[in-house]
Amino acid sequence: MKFDGKLAVVTGGASGIGAACARFLAGRGARVVIADRNVPAAELLASQLGGKAVALDIGDDAAVETAAAAIEADLGPVSVLVNSAGVLQRTLPPNQLAINEWDFVVRIDLRGTYLCCAAFGKRMAERGQGAIVNIASVAGMRSGPLRAYGPAKAGVISLGECLAAEWGPRGVRVNTVSPGFTQTPALDKGISTGTLDAATMAKNSALGRLVRAEEIAAAVGYLASDLASGITGANLPVDVGYLVATPWASYGGLRLP
Repeated sequence: MKFDGKLAVVTGGASGIGAACARFLAGRGARVVIADRNVPAAELLASQLGGKAVALDIGDDAAVETAAAAIEADLGPVSVLVNSAGVLQRTLPPNQLAINEWDFVVRIDLRGTYLCCAAFGKRMAERGQGAIVNIASVAGMRSGPLRAYGPAKAGVISLGECLAAEWGPRGVRVNTVSPGFTQTPALDKGISTGTLDAATMAKNSALGRLVRAEEIAAAVGYLASDLASGITGANLPVDVGYLVATPWASYGGLRLP
């Protein structure tokens, strides 16, 4: 799995899954651009990886287009785009979830992913090559109390399929990775506030634990690499068996040793 000299852009790359993806790609030879709203954190990681940090609000269409043009003008053509930037949502019922909070989640998680795909993907299509990996979630594949986040991530999965068909004839592959409950600062915050329970999340997975960010990065790296040259339009869950384990609750739970 090599990216020698290839330019890779990772949105939301300053922390969590995005940072793990940036480290994975840089460790295999990629020149990495970390695009994030948290500029100090992005600059710190970029300095460690020998990459570059770019301030970016992915929900701002003008900012995304400007960033795409500037990155390619300064550093050359982008070969890999990882759309990891995203926000979570409080588990509020519809009568308590304000529409501005719903709009904010969808603006970043779905609209922002589309804007980045459109800005960088059209340039890849013009050159006839490139790989895009979008980060969705198992929340986009099953019902849950995330009435903005879940539909937004379901949209990301559908978006990946649409763009894979759109740009496939022009040499651009588009795939999606859907993480389960992953050990990140954002998840840690949910656990510390009592919104989430680590033991319950681990119990509801076939492997009995949470996902590690590095495991998401490995899946992203594979789909972005030439090893996956025949794969496009796919959605790969990396969830330590959450999707297969949860239906067993209706039968008394998993058969534990």
